[in-house]
Amino acid sequence: MKHTLAVLVENKPGVLARISNMFARRGFNIESLAVGTTERPEISRVTLRVDCDNTSLAQIEKQMHKLVNVLRITELTPGDSIERELALIKVTAPPARRTELMALGEVFEARVADLGPDSIVFELAGAPEEIDSFEELLRPHGVKELVRTGRVGLSRASSKSTIRRRQLVVR
Repeated sequence: MKHTLAVLVENKPGVLARISNMFARRGFNIESLAVGTTERPEISRVTLRVDCDNTSLAQIEKQMHKLVNVLRITELTPGDSIERELALIKVTAPPARRTELMALGEVFEARVADLGPDSIVFELAGAPEEIDSFEELLRPHGVKELVRTGRVGLSRASSKSTIRRRQLVVR
């Protein structure tokens, strides 16, 4: 089972190395990793995706809590969170196929980031599943290069329980 974890850490040197070393020592693979500062410059958010069962996930969380500089760990659950990725995809694009490729990009709201004599670079930000679908449709055209950022995510602004509470008050 795949899990996305948002880990708030102190923005100090070596924090990411300690987290990744902990995963390596325990034999867990990080499928996706994104790190950046938050609204508070002294705190960073590490968003990582792991494939493990619930028992292993509990073990990972306990081990991470032991690390210096780890402040809080939250699992971003589907439906209660929003997850996004950024992808840059360079595709073979001879002049005869450009219109078709650009129309495909429009369907996914991908931006043409660069246009060369024999290729197009698309930029797409969206849900990871949308990027997977776009990538699969581009593959037959010849994907030359591909890079993805890794997932970032936040819990939703209004949870289902908040919505239910508001409906009860309104009635």
